[in-house]
Amino acid sequence: MNVSRRGLLAASTTAAGALALGGPAAAAGAAGTGPAGGRLRTGFERLAADGYALLDGDRVGVVTNPTGVTGGRARSHGALAPVRHIVDVMHADERVDLRAVFGPEHGFRGTAQAGGSEGRYDDPATGLPVYDTYQKSGQALAEIFTASGVDTVVFDIQDAGARFYTYIWTLYDCMEAAQLAGKRFVVLDRPNPVTGRAALGPVLHEEFASFVGRKPIAQAHGMTVTELARLYNGEFLKTPVPLETVTMTGWRRGDFYEASGLPWVPPSPNMPTPDTALVYSGTCLFEGTNLSEGRGTTRPFELLGAEGVDRRWAEAANALELPGVGFREAYFAPVFSKFEGKTVGGVQLHVHDRERFDPVRTGIALLVTAKRSWSGFAWREDNWIDKLTGSTQVRTMIDAGADTDAVVDAWQRELSTFRHIRAQYLHYR
Repeated sequence: MNVSRRGLLAASTTAAGALALGGPAAAAGAAGTGPAGGRLRTGFERLAADGYALLDGDRVGVVTNPTGVTGGRARSHGALAPVRHIVDVMHADERVDLRAVFGPEHGFRGTAQAGGSEGRYDDPATGLPVYDTYQKSGQALAEIFTASGVDTVVFDIQDAGARFYTYIWTLYDCMEAAQLAGKRFVVLDRPNPVTGRAALGPVLHEEFASFVGRKPIAQAHGMTVTELARLYNGEFLKTPVPLETVTMTGWRRGDFYEASGLPWVPPSPNMPTPDTALVYSGTCLFEGTNLSEGRGTTRPFELLGAEGVDRRWAEAANALELPGVGFREAYFAPVFSKFEGKTVGGVQLHVHDRERFDPVRTGIALLVTAKRSWSGFAWREDNWIDKLTGSTQVRTMIDAGADTDAVVDAWQRELSTFRHIRAQYLHYR
């Protein structure tokens, strides 16, 4: 990865998009100054406020899921604006020629569990055809865009801030497919719910590329979807897609989700709250082990455990005195997924200082202490942990007895390189 002509092209395209939605003042607001009163405006809200001028004359398709909403905040007279899906809003607006919807993992309306989708159907509310993008990429996905008859593909999905959360790779796959199909691509921005302050964790090695990590970015990327789109266009796509991004106003890199004032819509069934997103980039690593990552409980990714685990794990984790977090000895019975219907022992994470909490270091520390305190610890047989961490390094170092600091230190050089590249594509202060 390096500074490239494509990177400059992506940056200039984004700037043009920002100016088209309100001129220099709007572009300055997107850099963090915010509108009057500091109210955050999402990419969709700015697009709508501009009368959908960016989509004028185009047949439009939208890649989205239940998080693509607007409203849910108090109006000037005090009443709460209803929360409505952007597809319903645009479908009812004669200024938009909306022709199709494209659903990712879990589906457009969010009815499918992890690893599932809704398939092809006509949306009962709007009558629009809904196409399934899950596990489709390249020419196969390009053919879906072509068959839909759209000119422009719009992306609006709430991310969770972790490399292995699949929506950011739906974004990548759709950008690539739009380029192959000769379509324009527009990305509408939403907040990174766990801030955009820093990139954390190991960087993916490309030989471990999968749908939980297509390209070499950090485990916690610290970017918004418009920033990621610019990065993809500038560094990873062989041929850049005609890209325009509609950024937010009123968002700063240090903001956690609550600062946005936006309603939280679970982006997937096991991401019920912003608290889940806060720990997810670290504790999702337990998907690569024989321990439960808390799926099937009311606190997924905050509860971790297995049959035979006892108080010694929480004691070992607390002894590390990790910044911003403590661990409670916990017992729970998942209603689905690993250990369905069985009572297991483990830990619950309690984050008491979000500013100091490092989710990736914490996830590594929990893997190290789990292996040392419970003799039954094992990696998944398919070495899924290598796909999640992006290489064999974490697994082999922990197996060799490395402590948390040694594991974290091992990825710092690659992380530093990624941070340098990332900086070229950051839009917000």
